[in-house]
Amino acid sequence: QVDVVESGGGLVQTGGSLKLTCTASGSVFVINSMAWYRQAPGKGRELVAFISSRGIANYADSVKGRFTISIDIAKHTMSLRMNSLKPEDSAVYYCETNAVVPGIEDGMYYWGKGTLVTVSS
Repeated sequence: QVDVVESGGGLVQTGGSLKLTCTASGSVFVINSMAWYRQAPGKGRELVAFISSRGIANYADSVKGRFTISIDIAKHTMSLRMNSLKPEDSAVYYCETNAVVPGIEDGMYYWGKGTLVTVSS
């Protein structure tokens, strides 16, 4: 069993910054990749940023140049530094982890419960 927990959400003014952190714990053997998704009220879940175990990152066009994703494989932890926040960044941010656990060859996806980010105008 793998537990994924996000932290760092909160209320910030337009132009402000926040840092989100995600930690995977439990029976984690290998982390293949981690990603941040977000879901605003009334909208679908969208990919914000992705990072592989080797540190290769991809970003949604809407956050390029403002958000930075990083990973610490040894600690099973990922962070998302969010700068120049806009009201449209307001959403629940979810962490997705692709991890290999003992006894299962292929990586499986695990999700956290999310952390709320609210950007006031």
